[in-house]
Amino acid sequence: MSRQANRLIHEPSPYLQQHARNPVDWYPWGDEAFAAARAEDKPIFLSIGYATCHWCHVMERESFEDEDIAALMRAIVIAVKVDREERPDLDALYMSFCQAMTGRGGWPLTVFLTPDGQPFFAGTYFPKESGYGRTGMRELLQRVHMAWKSNRQAVIGNAAQILAAVRERFDGAGAAADETPGEAALAAARNELAATFDAQNGGFGGAPKFPAPHNLLFLLREYRRTGNGECLRMVCDTLRAMRRGGVFDQIGFGFHRYSTDAHWFVPHFEKMLYDQALCVMACVETWQASGEEEFKRTALEVLEYVRRDLTSPDGLFYSAEDADSEGVEGKFYVWTAAEIRSLLPEADAALFCEAYGIEEAGNFHDEATGQATGTNIAYVAEPAAETAARHGLGLEALAERLEQCRLKLLAAREKRVRPLCDDKILTDGNGLMLAALAKAARAFDDEGLAARARTAADALLEHLGLEGGRLLHRLRGDVAGVAGMLDDYACLAWGLVELYQTVFDPALLRRAVDVTRAMVAHFADADGGFFLSPGDGESLLLRQKTFYDAAVPSGNSVAFFVLTTLFRLTGDKALMEHADRLARRFAGSLDERPSAYAFFLCGLSQLLAPGAEVTIAGDPDAPDTHALARALYSRYLPEVAVILRPDGDAENIAALAPYARYQQSVDGRASAHVCRAGSCQPPTTDPQIMLKLLGA
Repeated sequence: MSRQANRLIHEPSPYLQQHARNPVDWYPWGDEAFAAARAEDKPIFLSIGYATCHWCHVMERESFEDEDIAALMRAIVIAVKVDREERPDLDALYMSFCQAMTGRGGWPLTVFLTPDGQPFFAGTYFPKESGYGRTGMRELLQRVHMAWKSNRQAVIGNAAQILAAVRERFDGAGAAADETPGEAALAAARNELAATFDAQNGGFGGAPKFPAPHNLLFLLREYRRTGNGECLRMVCDTLRAMRRGGVFDQIGFGFHRYSTDAHWFVPHFEKMLYDQALCVMACVETWQASGEEEFKRTALEVLEYVRRDLTSPDGLFYSAEDADSEGVEGKFYVWTAAEIRSLLPEADAALFCEAYGIEEAGNFHDEATGQATGTNIAYVAEPAAETAARHGLGLEALAERLEQCRLKLLAAREKRVRPLCDDKILTDGNGLMLAALAKAARAFDDEGLAARARTAADALLEHLGLEGGRLLHRLRGDVAGVAGMLDDYACLAWGLVELYQTVFDPALLRRAVDVTRAMVAHFADADGGFFLSPGDGESLLLRQKTFYDAAVPSGNSVAFFVLTTLFRLTGDKALMEHADRLARRFAGSLDERPSAYAFFLCGLSQLLAPGAEVTIAGDPDAPDTHALARALYSRYLPEVAVILRPDGDAENIAALAPYARYQQSVDGRASAHVCRAGSCQPPTTDPQIMLKLLGA
C-alpha cells in the first residue's frame, strides 16, 4: 500500500523525490522548516545526501522507512532533507562542522541544528539500532531529545563554541602571502605524489583508491615543464591499471566512483558525470604526451558511455548513475560464468572468461564474510598479447572477437533492471564535460565530438546561462532553479574556453569572458580568492571559501586556471590581477599538503613554463589553417594558448584580443604567429617551423 506523500513530493530533486513517501515528516530546506522548529520548540534534524549514494539508501531503508523511527522523529525533531548536489553551499558548510566535530565526513551527512541553524551535533551514517560500538538512530534521537529538554543551555553553548571554532578556521585559512607561489610548491607536490605512488598497482596511497584525475593532470604538466619522465610514468601506470581493472566497466564502459581495494578491482559501483569528464581529460592529455593508443581508446569509450547513458535529448548531461539496482549494490554489473556461457558460443565464452577473469565460483567476494558470491566483476586478467599467443590469434583478431562478445553481453545487460539515473543537469558538471568533449574533439580531430560539445554549450547557455547576467545551478525536465555557485561559473567558463580553442567561434570566447567577469563581480573577495556562494545569496552562518581539491577541483582552482588562460588569450590584465591575488591566497595553504591543491598547481605549472600564445591567421575552412591547428593539437602543449584570426573578418576576435588585429596571414596562406613573454617571432606557414618555435 502506497504511503501518503510528504512535502518533498513537490521538489524537483531526484534525491528528495526518493524520500517523498517516507513516513518521516520531511521538510525541504527553507523558512517553513525553521519556523516550525521555533514554533514547536524542536531541534532540526538535517540529513544531506544525493540520489546515487549507497549508504544514503541503506540509512533510508533501515531508519527513514521504519514506522517506529519515523514516529520518534515526528515527535521530537523537525526533519529536513537536502540534496548536496543542488545545494553545495549547505553541504560544504555543514560538512565543515562535521569534520570539526568528528575528524571525518561523508554521506549521508547527519546534523542536528538549533532552530536558528547552529549545529550542535554531527555525524554521517547511523544504523537503526546501536551495536558493535556504533550509536544507532533510535538511541541518538533519544539522547538528543534528553539534552534538548534537560540541558538546553549546554547544547546552545556547545553550538556557539563549534561555530566560533569553525569561523576562526575559515577566517585564518589561506591567509594571503606577500608573493605568489613558485617552483618550490610544484616540486613539493611532485615529491608528495611520488612518495605515495603505488608502483605495483598504480594510483596513490592504499585502499580505498580514487581516480583523482586532477593529480594526473598536474603530473602531466610537470612532465612537459621539466621533462621529468617519472611524472609521465606515474600517470601512464595509473591510467592503464584503472582501465584494466574492475573500476572500469568492461562491458558498458565508464569509470565507477572508486576502488574499494588497492588493486582497482572491486569498485563502488556509482558512476558520476564529473569522474567521466575528468578521466577523459586525463586520458586525452596522456595520449598526447605518450602516443599510446590505449589512452585514446579509453577516452573514446568513456565518451561513448556518456553519450549512451548520461545524455539528455537536448544534448546536456545527467549527473550520475546509482550503485544499486533492485536494492543490491553492483547487481546490474556482475556476471556468473553460467550466464556468459548461455549468451555466447562455447569457444567465445571460454575465451571471454579467460580474458576477463571470470571464475566458476565467482571472483567477487562478500565484504563481510570474505566468501565468494558466485558472481564476477569483469577485468582484464592478463595482457592481450599473452591471451592472443595462447590461442594462436593475432591481436586484431582477438580484439574483434572480444568486442563481439562484449556487444552481446551489453545487449543482454540492457534487459536487466537498471540503476537509477540521477537525471538532474548541473551547470558545474556539464561545464566539466563540455571541457572534456572539446579537448577530445581537437586532440583526435573529431568533428562529431566537436558537434556534441557545441550542442551542449548552446543548450547550457539557453537553459541555465546568464539570464540577467546570472547563472542557474540546476535543470530537471524544464524546471531550472537554484542560484549559481562559484563552481558553476568557473566550470562553465572553462568549458567555453576549451570549446573556443576547438572550433574558434569568437562568440564562445565572448561568453567565456562574460561568465568570468560575472564570477568576479559576484564571488570575489577583496582579499583574494572567491567565495562559494554569491554576495547576494542566502544568508548562512558562514560564507565559505574552499581551496583544496576533493573529488573535483575546487572552484577556486578552476577559477585560477580560467583567469590565467583567458588573460593569455585576450591580454586583459584585469583578469591576471585577480589571478595574482588568488595565487597569493593559495600560497598560504600550500605548505601542509601541496598535492591537495593539484589543479591550482596545474595552472601554476603552465604559468611557470615557457608558455606561448599562438595566433593562427587564415581562412577558417582552408586546409592549410586546419594543418596548423592539427600540428598544435596532436602534440602535448598545455602551456600554449591558441586563437584564430580569420582573414577578412578580424573585428570580432580583435574586440576580445586586440593584439590579433595585426597578425595577418602571409601571401594568402595560413600563418602562425608565435609569441612568448611579449615577444613575437616572424609568422610562419610551415607547421614544423611553428612546432620548433614552441619547443615541441
